[in-house]
Amino acid sequence: MPELMSQLIALFMQYREITTIIVVVFFVFINRWLSKLVIYLLSKLINKTNNEFFISVLNAFEKPLRTFFIFLPIYIGIKTHDLPIGTELLVDRIFNTIVILVIGSGLVKLSSKSSAVFEKLKEKLDVEFDDILIPFFSKVVQVVVIAVILSLVAQAWGHNINNLVAGLGIGGLAVALAAQSTLGNLFGGVVIITEKPFSLGDWVKTPSVEGVVEDIGFRSTKIRTFANSVIIVPNSTLANQEIENFSNMGKRRIMFNLGLTYQTTREQMRKCVDRINELIQNHEEVHPETIMVRFDKFNESSLDVFIYFYTKTTIWSEYLEVKEDINLKIMKILEEEGASIAYPSRSLYVETVEKETKGKEITAES
Repeated sequence: MPELMSQLIALFMQYREITTIIVVVFFVFINRWLSKLVIYLLSKLINKTNNEFFISVLNAFEKPLRTFFIFLPIYIGIKTHDLPIGTELLVDRIFNTIVILVIGSGLVKLSSKSSAVFEKLKEKLDVEFDDILIPFFSKVVQVVVIAVILSLVAQAWGHNINNLVAGLGIGGLAVALAAQSTLGNLFGGVVIITEKPFSLGDWVKTPSVEGVVEDIGFRSTKIRTFANSVIIVPNSTLANQEIENFSNMGKRRIMFNLGLTYQTTREQMRKCVDRINELIQNHEEVHPETIMVRFDKFNESSLDVFIYFYTKTTIWSEYLEVKEDINLKIMKILEEEGASIAYPSRSLYVETVEKETKGKEITAES
């Protein structure tokens, strides 16, 4: 048996190049099945524990593992040869870079907002994460992971990170001055995340835009208008503007003046006001608080009835349905009471003055 092993080793050393190529090609060819086998075995082991976190980790590292299994036999095959020191150092650096990138890509995918990591973190810390915080923290973690990956790659190639950080410190003032708007948008995003004036899917209105919030990023917020266009607003602009959030309304206001003609009698006015007030008080879709129907004032061309109430729904389409229904019923009340809605008018009085002309008789003396 030892003699056989010695012969095999001698044969391998004699045809090392050919043998290495065959082994590398073989492992590259079976890489797909090998990686599937490893992932299958790991998944079977993890499924027994029924741990969603480890399942999420496995899903995140599935593709990076396949990439690793491609380069591993190539690296082993190259290392079996006697290489110059410089070439061997280059190969080691390339392989170390690949390992760092493989691990880093898995971590970036693991920190995505669709990962189960935040759900587990939410359960452990008993913290309420909404639809804004999860994407924001996901992006923060991904930026940190990418920064660490770049620093590790730089170290793998022999660069001194301390000198790089010192250089960034010297040029930090210039960078800060050049990126004032970007930093302003970043801090504006932090303000929006912490103060939560709105969330994803909210209907908001600012002096510059009105629509539904679709995404909140580091630099800007995407708002889809009711014309179905997307407007990207810098976070610094939103943080310094008045924001009206219609989605946070518990009820929605309806307020208007109903102008009746001056031909309306006092009795007609009283009946119209009482019936309109009774209509709104008993309407199923009207909020019972703060209902006001009053004969308000004598306007230039109308007798104004002030109507003020809230609908229970805040959804625009339903709000318009309630408003339409009440308007039609108010018209019916006016028709039944013989009252008419006034329209802007102006009376013009023309005074006629008769001019008397006195004739003068001219007497001609002959």
